[in-house]
Amino acid sequence: MNRISVHTFLHVPFEGLGCIEQWLLKHNLIPGYTRFYEDYQLPEIDAIDWLIVMGGPMGVYEETDYPWLAVEKAFIRKAIDNGKTVIGICLGSQLIAEVLGAKVYPNQVKEIGWFDITLSEAALEIPLFSHFEKQFHAFHWHGDTYDIPQASVRLMSSAVCPNQAFLYKGNVLGLQFHLEATGRSLQGMVDHGGDELVPGMTVQSAEVILGETRFLADNNQKMFQLLDFLATRE
Repeated sequence: MNRISVHTFLHVPFEGLGCIEQWLLKHNLIPGYTRFYEDYQLPEIDAIDWLIVMGGPMGVYEETDYPWLAVEKAFIRKAIDNGKTVIGICLGSQLIAEVLGAKVYPNQVKEIGWFDITLSEAALEIPLFSHFEKQFHAFHWHGDTYDIPQASVRLMSSAVCPNQAFLYKGNVLGLQFHLEATGRSLQGMVDHGGDELVPGMTVQSAEVILGETRFLADNNQKMFQLLDFLATRE
């Protein structure tokens, strides 16, 4: 693997890189950070190879409350236009979708907890997902969703959200769920988003969320496989 320069956009302190940090450390890669919840600075576009855009509780349409969203979207657009590898998780995937011209909007229901993800037939034909089962359990925490951007491949769905992931031009990946989640990050999301945990068909309790850690290793391994594959393109 060629040495790559990785930059990360963070929106809240409790949604960090999760297991992605382990992968970076394994490859002796030290990521740069833009923390939009602090005084922030954007990197020079020519100084980065990868941009990883993480999650957060805000919506892509809340620029009045979070003015930095407009700045962030412009940089994501620049990264895509410059051929960078761009990975978006949850809010990050929604930001990428909007930047690519797709509509982002509230899903019919919130999806919070451990629920099945199903790969599309198109995803099964892409080497990026050659080690994935057609269906697997993953962790979700989102109220919004998106249409699939033009020229992108729809990759995955869940029972209540048909558009869960997409791939644009082979190097821009949006995942609305959290393969990167760790026990620590789950605890952080529960601690800061507990008011949303009104148990129902698509929202699990904190006890259930934190009690299903047996799925973390498999989810993390899938995240590593995606990163490994994208790294071979560099």
